[in-house]
Amino acid sequence: MHHAHKVVLALLLSAEKPLKQDQVELSLEEDVDLEKIVEEINQYLAEHEMPIEVQNIADGYKVVTRQTYEPYIDRLFQKNSKPGLSQAALETLSIVAYTQPTTKSEIDSIRGVNTSMKTLLSKNLVEVKGRLDAPGKPLLYRTTDYFLEYFGLASLGDLPKMKEIEEMLEDKEEQTQNQ
Repeated sequence: MHHAHKVVLALLLSAEKPLKQDQVELSLEEDVDLEKIVEEINQYLAEHEMPIEVQNIADGYKVVTRQTYEPYIDRLFQKNSKPGLSQAALETLSIVAYTQPTTKSEIDSIRGVNTSMKTLLSKNLVEVKGRLDAPGKPLLYRTTDYFLEYFGLASLGDLPKMKEIEEMLEDKEEQTQNQ
């Protein structure tokens, strides 16, 4: 690995949040092709069978443990999975992700029940974007960068398309009927 690769890896290991292009260029004091450097770091890590890799998350890069090692890490922290969200919170979060920016009344209308945004706001998965220019000036909600990080997404474009979700639901329904 060249000097720039080592510096980028050091920055990745030190960064608390996904590392962005401008942060690397500020640190190296030169323009770099971060995407290429990350690709080469990942190639090096794979060739040496390292338990980590660099992933594109929330429009930046972050060092993560390869999924193969997840059971060991779970045992270390004595957990079975990520701290979960309730079904209601997941439904609400899905609606926000696909319709953002959106208001609470729009979310309630889709879910058919009164929704609380408190949990998602406290977990920093959604944030208030502003207010809708309508009577009552309702708050507008959107997902955060932490939402992308939490679900391991590079951007909102990585969310499954509605057509893909419909196909998965149809397949699941068909499997249930055949049992």
